[in-house]
Amino acid sequence: MSADPLDALLTEVRGCRACAGALAHEPRPFVAGSSSARLLIIGQAPGSKVHASGIGWNDDSGDRLRDWLGVDRDTFYDTSRVAQMPTGFCYPGKGDGGDLPPRPECAPLWHARLMAGMPRVELTLLVGMHAQKRYLPRDFAPNMTEAVRRWREAPAGLLPLPHPAWRSRMWMARNPWFEAEVLPALKDRLRKMGI
Repeated sequence: MSADPLDALLTEVRGCRACAGALAHEPRPFVAGSSSARLLIIGQAPGSKVHASGIGWNDDSGDRLRDWLGVDRDTFYDTSRVAQMPTGFCYPGKGDGGDLPPRPECAPLWHARLMAGMPRVELTLLVGMHAQKRYLPRDFAPNMTEAVRRWREAPAGLLPLPHPAWRSRMWMARNPWFEAEVLPALKDRLRKMGI
């Protein structure tokens, strides 16, 4: 018998091949979590380093995200507390300006079932535009910056964040309120949640 009721579903997701014909490489879906997780991180899609390693946020963006959250690697990768579920589970490949957008098949196939299997989640971080478009109300904000600026108005349990790619440094310089207001509030909330 499985140690966690979510394990069978996680195995099923990791075996998914729904987008195989659309990728230039073998699918390698990434997801991590447990039924006891209290924080859910929904990003966009694994990058090439995550595709190679099978470890989510295992790159410079992950280092920056962990810094924003005020958590170390051990805490971040403790699936009993933190779950990771991208909008698209497989690395989508390279496009002209960086990685391609997340594949559209994944979220409709898997998100609702995965979220139902994580009933203790108190806070879901919507990291980047793709996650925000999927989970914030359609008229919530015209763009990612405004969605993050309106973080206090987000539906209960949701917190929009920018993607922590290297470009986020420039974005943060133009939007100093993010570091001054959002990050301290986020770190405080995670401390209170025991993350």
